[in-house]
Amino acid sequence: MPFTPVIPAGSGKPLAPYSPGASADGVVYVSGTLALDKENNVVAPDDATAQTQHVLETIKSVIEAAGGRMADIALNQIFLNDWKHYASMNAVYAEYFPGEKPARYCIQCGLVKPGAVVEIASIAHLGTK
Repeated sequence: MPFTPVIPAGSGKPLAPYSPGASADGVVYVSGTLALDKENNVVAPDDATAQTQHVLETIKSVIEAAGGRMADIALNQIFLNDWKHYASMNAVYAEYFPGEKPARYCIQCGLVKPGAVVEIASIAHLGTK
């Protein structure tokens, strides 16, 4: 099945060979997203609250560029570098998903950039809500 890369206006260059998102048959797959500025520097190093907000705003821009909205997200995959950031991440996350909650999982692991504490990847089904 062919897919269309989704690259929001003003996006920085990805760290590796990938697109910020890909759309296929009404489904948008958002790549793992770190809190990075346009030069790929970590935004607010070691600050889970600020990074979670930045990551979710970036995901929102990918979903909207594909014609969707945050309510279309069906699954979030969350990666934290340390469980101590779980409560802070959850507080911000809850603001972005005030109604029905998408499925999700959260794991602790190493992240690709020093200072990055949260990474989120998403899958959205457009027009499902």
